[in-house]
Amino acid sequence: MKVHFIAIGGSVMHQLAIALKQKGYEVTGSDDEIFEPALSNLRQAGILPDSIGWDPARVTPGIDAVILGMHAREDNPELVRARELKLNIYSFPEYIYQESKNKTRVAVGGSHGKTTTTAMIMHVLQYNQRRFDYLVGAKLEGFNQSVNVTDAPLIVCEADEYPASVIEKRPKFLFLHPQIAVLTGIAWDHINVFPTYDIYKEQFALFIRQMEPGSALIYNSSDTELNSLVAAEGRHLKLVPYTTPIHMIRDGVTRVFFDEGFADLAVFGEHNLLNMHAAKLVCNELGLSDEEFLAAIASFKGAAKRLELVAQSEDSVIYRDFAHAPSKVKATMEATRQQFPNRRLIAVLELHTYSSLNASFLSQYEGAMDPADVAAVYYSKHALEIKRMPDLEPALVREKFGRSDLHVFSDRAQLEAFLQAQDYHQANLLLMSSGTYDGLDFPSLKQLLHK
Repeated sequence: MKVHFIAIGGSVMHQLAIALKQKGYEVTGSDDEIFEPALSNLRQAGILPDSIGWDPARVTPGIDAVILGMHAREDNPELVRARELKLNIYSFPEYIYQESKNKTRVAVGGSHGKTTTTAMIMHVLQYNQRRFDYLVGAKLEGFNQSVNVTDAPLIVCEADEYPASVIEKRPKFLFLHPQIAVLTGIAWDHINVFPTYDIYKEQFALFIRQMEPGSALIYNSSDTELNSLVAAEGRHLKLVPYTTPIHMIRDGVTRVFFDEGFADLAVFGEHNLLNMHAAKLVCNELGLSDEEFLAAIASFKGAAKRLELVAQSEDSVIYRDFAHAPSKVKATMEATRQQFPNRRLIAVLELHTYSSLNASFLSQYEGAMDPADVAAVYYSKHALEIKRMPDLEPALVREKFGRSDLHVFSDRAQLEAFLQAQDYHQANLLLMSSGTYDGLDFPSLKQLLHK
């Protein structure tokens, strides 16, 4: 197989390129910019392009598949050439399906919890020495890559509802065709693509409708919107509902119970317990017992940036979390509150995505920061410029969040001064963002707990 990647430098694209090279394929690629860690990873694999930029001469008649990244535009000269040659052109998820037609396919979708649920399934399968391929949107302990494609009989995929490519506007998850699927819930996101909630919800209806009759749909029945959608659209499927499992918290440790067994967990929070129940049901569908699941899940430490431990002392902890959408922000804060009921909570949210920086969407965050004793919001003026969006007034942000005492910053130095000024005795700090707070030095935050 000869495969060419247009926009090979993407975080997931370059991982697929490396996986196919390891499988024995002839892999080439191009991009107009490649950053770390993709740059070093591609160089080490021997498939870093010899020059940066687009060159239609790289696209030749002998190529079996052209894989198109989200970064490429419709007038990309290599894409134009591939179309002229009538080559097979695939978006990332379309190609994943080509490689997994003869496998059992698991897809984990929903507005939140996809990465963690996928990671839990992968951890349990690996612990129980099952062979499987995977696609996940985060770095996981015990896995060298975030994408792996081999001759394994099973593939586990994080299933995103974002458009597949510049020439294929339908959501990525519509191309995976799973026999086992998870839907974790529906909460409006990606307003630049889905301008209304109804349009967004319809993507999940399409996903359910196109599943093959008899396929298993594991869904969060505590989400009323999803519950109604499944009842209306999923009558042709094997429906497997789940809710928060029985659990208890003692001395800061969560113990979860399934049937007669239990496990003490390294992660916490009701959202993680929901994700765990979904993961267990997937593993059951794949032939693993509750006993095998519990033995494995006790050692699961979470995905990168999902309540990731940055630092801790005897009476305080700093966590970093990927939460950015309103429902994720609230769930993450409530989890931290429940796990440490006697500690104050200092929470900082970075507005980084197109949706979160949009003034008309900000009202979706009303009440989201209420669980925090001290709450702050940060946004970068540079991010607004890149996205060609107008500036946000701090007073507007406070109004939309419904919290008059909300601290609002758009300068990193001001944010750092705010963090230095806080009292961390019997208090936890929660930093939530899909970005980096303009390059905040996270390892240095340990010093805050030892002032």
